[in-house]
Amino acid sequence: MDLYPGYYFHIFNRSNNNEIVFKEAENFLYFLKKYRHYLDDLITTLAYCLMPTHFHFLVYISSEDVERIQQNIGVLLSSYAKAINKRYKRHGSLFQSHTKAVLIKNEKHLLLAVAYIHQNPVHAGIVKMPEEWTYSSYRDYIGIRNGTLPETKTILERFSSSKEFIEFSSREIPDDDINVISGRNN
Repeated sequence: MDLYPGYYFHIFNRSNNNEIVFKEAENFLYFLKKYRHYLDDLITTLAYCLMPTHFHFLVYISSEDVERIQQNIGVLLSSYAKAINKRYKRHGSLFQSHTKAVLIKNEKHLLLAVAYIHQNPVHAGIVKMPEEWTYSSYRDYIGIRNGTLPETKTILERFSSSKEFIEFSSREIPDDDINVISGRNN
């Protein structure tokens, strides 16, 4: 995973064998707490979505110490896996071995990455509307919740109103753009 200071990245990973890694509300919250503990002082989180089998974060690399960021991501996933293994009496790794980090190369893909991340639970059929999913930053963006993890100003200042943001966020994202955002074109 290559990271560069001063750039935006879509960071994501999924479970091994499509296993449910966030089984109940406390799991989602524990993961976010660990995420903040290990990464808050190194990156700025613009958007996130935790799904039952995977996670997505859109981040800005604000620290020069990218090696520490990479190590801390590994420690986060290992620490979370150990807690889940203990809690649910399971063994082994929980996530795939390589967390992916896709460089966001332009403004268009920065905005589409936010929409893509927030649309995940809808496309998975878990909810009908993104605001129904508790474990994403979408509620913070539209003012339903005032969370402190996502830094929403960077994205929202690119829209003239919250209505414009909501309309943009609900648009269908072309497959070519999804491929770029998810690194399938690399």
